[in-house]
Amino acid sequence: MSEPQRARVVFRGRVQGVGFRYTARAIASGFAVTGYVENEPDGSVELVAEGERAEVEAFITAVAREMAAYIRTSDVHWGRATGEFESFGVRFAR
Repeated sequence: MSEPQRARVVFRGRVQGVGFRYTARAIASGFAVTGYVENEPDGSVELVAEGERAEVEAFITAVAREMAAYIRTSDVHWGRATGEFESFGVRFAR
């Protein structure tokens, strides 16, 4: 088994006010991932997911496919998982 990975994805486009966060949370229930999805003040959506790399990649692909009509760009940054999350959920503005 490989070391768990963390992906931070920033989606840009018309990604707020279209159910993006709740769709991502629903999709996450079908994958072995933890983390969160959150609206950002600049109009983007940040998604952080941890798990086995292949599982995280499949999850991100599923979200991107489902929300493709709203996404203009997405940037993915990979790192080592922190293990700080117990589940995947929606975060609200701090």
